[in-house]
Amino acid sequence: MADIWDLVGLFAAAMTSIGFIPQIIQGVRTKKMDDVSSMMILCLMAGIFLWLLYGLHLKDNIIIAANIFGFSALLLTLLLKIRYGRS
Repeated sequence: MADIWDLVGLFAAAMTSIGFIPQIIQGVRTKKMDDVSSMMILCLMAGIFLWLLYGLHLKDNIIIAANIFGFSALLLTLLLKIRYGRS
């Protein structure tokens, strides 16, 4: 059975990881990303990459999975910014 802290970690990982999904959906629908800051995306990507390294060091699957997903979502956000950012 999962420890309460594993459940807290899973919930936190899910909430922070899905937080990028609405921006991706909005960008795909409107084909506009002018209001999204490239610097914010890059800073978050750097932080998530460091969290991923930390998770790998600890061999913590929750941290690893959440940050792989988060990094992927931010990468997609960055690609949308590059494609649609200059309307």
